[in-house]
Amino acid sequence: MRSIGMGRRAAMAGAVGLLAAPRIALAAWPERSIRILVAFPPGSSTDVVARALGQKFTEQTGHAVVVENRAGAGGNLGTLAVKAANDGHTLLMHSTAICVNPNLYRNAGYTLEDFATVAVVATAPNALFVHPSVPATNLAELIAHIRANPGIGYAHSGTGTTPHLGAELLFRTLAGVQATPVAFGPAQAATAVVGNQAPIGSTSLPPALPLIRDGRVRPIAVAGAQRDPTLPDVPTVAEQGFPGFEASTWFGLFAPARTSPEAMRLLLDQVPKAMAAPDLKARLAALSLTDPGLSGEAAQAFVRAQAEVWAGVIRSSGATAD
Repeated sequence: MRSIGMGRRAAMAGAVGLLAAPRIALAAWPERSIRILVAFPPGSSTDVVARALGQKFTEQTGHAVVVENRAGAGGNLGTLAVKAANDGHTLLMHSTAICVNPNLYRNAGYTLEDFATVAVVATAPNALFVHPSVPATNLAELIAHIRANPGIGYAHSGTGTTPHLGAELLFRTLAGVQATPVAFGPAQAATAVVGNQAPIGSTSLPPALPLIRDGRVRPIAVAGAQRDPTLPDVPTVAEQGFPGFEASTWFGLFAPARTSPEAMRLLLDQVPKAMAAPDLKARLAALSLTDPGLSGEAAQAFVRAQAEVWAGVIRSSGATAD
């Protein structure tokens, strides 16, 4: 099967320029504090990355960064708020869902052409894990358990997220078993498994990692291309009978398409520098987050390529948010 994870080659191939929509004219930028709206709740990986980046950006430039959470509708509320603001000082921190939702919702209210990608700042493998009461220690046993209990629920990070779509692809399309997706917020999905609200979990790795380390949930697989260094004994999905399977969650910083050239120049200069700071890299690594080093045209091309990949997954799985 075609890989559905991060792809540096796909990102670099056919790189396109930043969107050429009319620009807002500003004498100097920034004229006031910068806002980063996070499309997901506090405590989500998207939120953690936004706050770490905002702090480092302020340290480097002296420009104040205010991070606000605007969650809802799978990330669409925050996205639409930034599109509507279009004031030259409001940015968006989003996940893979920004390029999924226009294909998942009949009317998401935006297209990728409404935004310019500043950078893809972090990526994390998705993880499958279970409540300790589930009699499964590997993926084959989990699939057998689902087959014996058709309709069993699995908690995921939200409709249209890669933990949702990746699990649908794995369970329904590839393994041929019927598990019922139950949407939570990214952090809430992991704790829902702890409370056995849903016995199976599919999230990006960071929210699940402390629960796995504490023995409150049992890891089944990670969905990265390789085993994650924070969980070296947990095999990948590909190692457990599904060669080529890869499903990761990435996080990116976006600006409205009409953001001024002055703002884009500063962002494209300073954001990669902030992400390259050793202390920030170490902070993200502890959470199983990795900076892929994509900004500007390469990041824009990567996001467009991901939109095509996930559109195919949506078609094959029949997933919908409506």
